[in-house]
Order: sequence, then structure tokens, then C-alpha cells
Amino acid sequence: MNGHPQLEARGVTVRFGGLTAVDGVSAAFAAGELVGIIGPNGAGKTTFFNALSGVVAPTAGDLYAHGRRLTGAGPHRYAAQGIARTFQTPRVFGELSVAANIDFGLQFAGRHRKSSWLLKDEDSILHLIGLSAQARLPAAAVTPSQQRLLEIGMALATRPRLLLLDEVAAGLTEAEVDSMAQLIRRLRDELDLTVIWIEHAVTTLLRYVERVIVLHQGRKIADGTPAEVVRNAEVVEAYLGDEVAA
Repeated sequence: MNGHPQLEARGVTVRFGGLTAVDGVSAAFAAGELVGIIGPNGAGKTTFFNALSGVVAPTAGDLYAHGRRLTGAGPHRYAAQGIARTFQTPRVFGELSVAANIDFGLQFAGRHRKSSWLLKDEDSILHLIGLSAQARLPAAAVTPSQQRLLEIGMALATRPRLLLLDEVAAGLTEAEVDSMAQLIRRLRDELDLTVIWIEHAVTTLLRYVERVIVLHQGRKIADGTPAEVVRNAEVVEAYLGDEVAA
């Protein structure tokens, strides 16, 4: 890893009352990596994600971006460090046009942030995510998969270095999931992004990411290539089972 990781969690624990949702998880994400996070329901994936993006403050442990401690800072400080995320339920402004939603992301970041020419304005971002033809439609009028693409576009409009994707394949058809995964790889390659992707569709994730972190009952039980993880007995027992036996 050259210099500091883009993002690093050191012993992150998150408790809600008596429940420990995330239990001492450490992970480092290098520039340009495409990493998946998987685990059964209740494994702590979303809570860990919320901690990584500043939505939830860790009860214990620390978060660093480029070597700078971010623990306890608000989401705006994470955004200022080039960290952007999507949510399980797309947060788009339904009454605004698709283009205006992208513009909102651009305004939020301030247009001064240096970025790839591929993100220079609304039109280039819409072209990148394949929504140019829908630019003038209200966001509420496009399909669910297009709303997910739009939310990714809004995140890209903040000119991030690190993109956190929260179940972007949920509710999509197999063909839509496939094209979403290909888009994510292309964005990573063309924009030189670090991407951390949580997904319930495990087989899709394993096919497209280069590294997988597996959470179970709030703990990290594996961190390796997809090939290593699917052979890990603890992972298979905790989660994968029949899913990858085929």
C-alpha cells in the first residue's frame, strides 16, 4: 500500500444500548480497490458502512481517511475527504428532473473540487451512468434501476475518491444487476475510485470484486480474494452454504 490507505477502520465497535452491532472490526482500503462486504442479515454490514461514512459514530475504535483521524466527525467532514455513499433505498428528489438531481450533487460538493473530466458537469455524469436520454424526466418517473443509477450519479457529482455502495443491486433483475456491476467496475477504472460495495446478492458480488470482507455477528471472519473466501470453512458454515456450492 503506497502511503496511507484511502480509508481505514481500526477496531471499530458500534453498540446500540446492550446490542453490539459491530464488534472490533479493522479493515484498510487502498486507492483503486474494489472491495465487497458480505454477511447474513444482522451481521452488522450496514452499521459498519454507516460508521465508515460518518453516519454513525463508533462506540470504540477509530476511522482514518488518508491517515487523518475522522472518528466522531460529521458526515460533511467525510464528504470533504472525498467519501460518498448511496443508501439501500435510493434518496433522489422525485419531483426534480434527473439532471437537477445531479446538479444538486454538484452544488453540494462545490464545483471547485478537482476531478476527472468525466465528471465535469451534469451532461458528462449523465452520459457516464447511461441516463442522458432521461435527463429532463422527473426522477420519480424513471424505473427503480434508473433511480439507483441516478443515486450513484448524485454521489459521483460530489467528486469522490471513495464510493460506498449500499445494496445497489437490490430489487434488480439479473440482467440489470449484471450491467450495474459492469458499470461499477468501469467507474472504478475510469475515475480511479476506491469502491466498497455491500450486497445481498452474494454470487454477483463475488464475481465482480477483487477482495471480500465477511462479517458475521458483528465480527470480521474473513478478508481475502473471492476464491479464498469461498473456501473458508467458517464463512461457508456461517453464511454461504448452498449459495456457492454450485
